[in-house]
Amino acid sequence: MKLSTLIPGLALVGASIATQSLCNKYTTALFGSNTEAHQQLLLHKLVNTAVIGNYSAGALNAVPGILAPGTYNGENVNLLQYFDGELASSNRGGKCGVAINFLDGGGAAPLMNDKAANCRNCNQFFLLTHLYKFFAALLGCSVFGNTVKPYDGFNGMYQVHKFMALDAAEVGYFIQQVGLAATSFGVSQSDAAAVGQALMALFGYRCAPATSVPSFEPAALQSICTACDCPKASPADCGDYGPVIEPKPAGSSSSWCGSKGWKSSWKWCSSHHS
Repeated sequence: MKLSTLIPGLALVGASIATQSLCNKYTTALFGSNTEAHQQLLLHKLVNTAVIGNYSAGALNAVPGILAPGTYNGENVNLLQYFDGELASSNRGGKCGVAINFLDGGGAAPLMNDKAANCRNCNQFFLLTHLYKFFAALLGCSVFGNTVKPYDGFNGMYQVHKFMALDAAEVGYFIQQVGLAATSFGVSQSDAAAVGQALMALFGYRCAPATSVPSFEPAALQSICTACDCPKASPADCGDYGPVIEPKPAGSSSSWCGSKGWKSSWKWCSSHHS
């Protein structure tokens, strides 16, 4: 379904449904009925557009996409290297990150067809389906991701991202692409800003205390912005977070981890324990 056929319906969204969750509100506005299938389609369009950029006709604004190189606050950003296996940045329980290709299910091609991947037993399918369920919980979908296919991924995003050493520009760019994806198919600026603020509050502050994400999960550390230029949470629980370990290029010697190398691998902020 082309976005150009969906966007006019957003003009009918009035103050009377302003108290609805964003998922229910825009599913109804875009697709006419708030069903599980329509909620899932909304999430696929939002997440897929955020990841690869515009792929549907009728988009209201440009979306470069998370995988495209870009800039944020004057800083160059390249998030692709965390997805294509170029960096050993994925946490599989060891002392260092490992390289995993999360684009092994066809890359952009299936996403352009509102799918997660061309395979089910692949890293790309695992990642995208978890993103759909996560955003279902974040946006308050009443069926998909709630009573049907609830989120079943990791509840602590810090542990997932700890070997990426993401800085403020990288996290900011990621959040920006989600907002641009939302507004590209008619989500209001204020609603898109609310989503961005929620993502920033959950993941964008260094030393953020443990919290539950989604709300039904046990509290865990959620911050993925761990570099020293990330804004510090208040209150802060820096002692619960470990040192920032910069990811090494895939194929580098495992002995590199924890020593000086491609970047400063152990990087403590001067205010870490303050």
